[in-house]
Amino acid sequence: MFVLSFIALGLAGTALATPFKRSGGLSVKVSGPAASVESIDELKLTAEITNTGSEDVKVLKYGTILDDKLPTRSFSITKDGSAVPFTGIKMQVSIADADDTAYTVIPAGKSVTVQHDVASLFDFESAGTGTFSFEPITTFQVASANERVARITDLTKIESTASKVEVAVTSDVAKRGLSQDKRAVSVCSTASRKSFIDASYSEAKSLASQAVSYINSRGASDSVYRAYFGATATSRVTSILSAVANENSGSRTLSCTDSLGACSSGVIAYTATATTNIYFCSLFFSEVASTALCSGTSVASRNVRGGTTLHELTHAVGRTVDVGYGCSFDQGLSDAQSIQNADNFNCFTTQVYASTRC
Repeated sequence: MFVLSFIALGLAGTALATPFKRSGGLSVKVSGPAASVESIDELKLTAEITNTGSEDVKVLKYGTILDDKLPTRSFSITKDGSAVPFTGIKMQVSIADADDTAYTVIPAGKSVTVQHDVASLFDFESAGTGTFSFEPITTFQVASANERVARITDLTKIESTASKVEVAVTSDVAKRGLSQDKRAVSVCSTASRKSFIDASYSEAKSLASQAVSYINSRGASDSVYRAYFGATATSRVTSILSAVANENSGSRTLSCTDSLGACSSGVIAYTATATTNIYFCSLFFSEVASTALCSGTSVASRNVRGGTTLHELTHAVGRTVDVGYGCSFDQGLSDAQSIQNADNFNCFTTQVYASTRC
């Protein structure tokens, strides 16, 4: 059995709500089935996450190695140095609405073990047979006293103490799909919800267009731009936002039906990577129009429907991922992570709206 072990993270300085206080860190150990398997169906990976500190921690599990239920990205997989395409879902989460089922509590000095079946979540077929390397996603967010989650040291500060898990697949790498994905053109039969989605789509494109104009006018030295994207070249940001503003696919679904069964606690919406179809959960329909930023809501609330749809469209047309959630969290990311994180585009565009339209 092949094993990957490293100290994942030291917890950030924000004090955690009692009894979830500061900890010395988390360690992650991943084991694969064997050095070589015939089929990707045999790629059953086990992760053991240990709290190495003296206090209990409460960790948001979505989109990390702790998430063994939803078809989210828990691993980065490569073959011969090239990434194997992820084909699961990317989703947006409302931290304020996520209950305890969205978290995993790890007592001090204890471990939790999760098992992952990755066959249907990555396109092994396009990579072909050979040796695959598996690295767990370990950018964790932890419940805090002030804002429910606190940012943890980012991926660039993880210190590896061993090599990655490597498993050779010798024969069957045929593509598996998410069986629930119905690929429907339109599955929103409720007129009011369909109208709500349509309005959010228009607002998302408008937010993107306004943000492009803002960046072109103010440049990379603007304080709001720097807060969310640091020293990232403006062309990289505007290319994604322009793709959203000009989105005109006639085949992409915007659905109010949870076809993949991913509308868990706190989940607002998600995008199926393989199809770029977007699915809106019930929580989405309590969000507000962009105009509410001028009275009634704030950028930090992350409850603007256009911002949510823009977030999902950056997944669909810009290949963004979900590093984490929350505007303060977004502003603490490295430049490399900020351009990848869909929530940075959500918070930035709504901040631009609020600062220029209100």
